[in-house]
Order: sequence, then structure tokens, then C-alpha cells
Amino acid sequence: MTKKELRAAMRRKNLGITPSERAAASGRIFGRIGRLEAFARARTVGVFCSLADEPDTSEALARWSAAGKRLAVPRVEGDVMRFYAYDPRTMRPGAFGIAEPGPEAPECEPQELDLVIVPGTAFTAAGARMGRGRGYYDKYLSQPEVHAVKIGVCFAHQLVGELPSEPHDVAMDYVVTD
Repeated sequence: MTKKELRAAMRRKNLGITPSERAAASGRIFGRIGRLEAFARARTVGVFCSLADEPDTSEALARWSAAGKRLAVPRVEGDVMRFYAYDPRTMRPGAFGIAEPGPEAPECEPQELDLVIVPGTAFTAAGARMGRGRGYYDKYLSQPEVHAVKIGVCFAHQLVGELPSEPHDVAMDYVVTD
């Protein structure tokens, strides 16, 4: 299967999950992350704002923010993605319809992130990741200033035996599924 075919197949499967199944699976995924020692040690956590075909991050963002965890969320600016302080009051629709922080949000420098939660189209148990094809996370995570623990998240059916890899692909330290 080509990358394009695999992306389309995973998107169909993901969108076939009922809202209640997605909520339950998302709760299990982010509950597991919340119990990781790497999460407990992290002062600043980068979290993506989810699309309809990804594990839902809204509950985790609200819970972790209320618990006092410093959170940062990405904003796409042309070909570049940067992380900014998460404040639900500044969030607005951005690139690709993804919620992102407004211009008033302070930037979170790459070296400030202790842990980054990364979405993907498919993962392997060894940490290989296939994204949506634009390379935003690979570009961001490959910066020399980034020392964060990288956690890929996905639904169980998105965990595959192998993926085609490119030299620029950044592997995850952990993959957490439902």
C-alpha cells in the first residue's frame, strides 16, 4: 500500500468510529499518557488540537490545564509550525480548520518543551510515524533545540507492522493507543 492509500484507508477507519467510541478511546489514550513518568516529570507539554479523525484532545487539554500543567499548542504559519502557550480564551480556527492560539499567545520556544504529544496517520510499535504528508512535525521535532520526549498517539487500528520511512522522519519515543 502506498502512503497515499494508507492515509486514505486510515482516515476512513477513523471517521467510521462513533462519537462515543472516539470519546472512550481518547479517554483511555490520554489517561495512559497522564500516568507516564515522563508526563509527571514534564513541566511543559506540547499537545495538538485534534481534528475529527484523530484522538480527541479537548478533554485532556482542559483536565491538564486545570491541574496546573503548562501546555503549549501548535500554530501553523506558512510552512512552519511553532508552539504557543495554551489558553482556551485565545483559541480560534486556523490552518486546515485546526484550532490554534491567536496572535496574542506567547511563543513557547522549542527547548522549553519537555514532552510533545504527536498525532499521526499510522505508527509502528517501534515508534515509526507517518503523518499527513506536509512534514510539520518532522521539521519541528528535528530542530536541534528540541529535546522533548515524543509520544505518538493513535487508535489501535492505526498501529501497523511497518511503514515506509524517509531520512527526515522523526521517530517517537513512545506510541500510546487505546
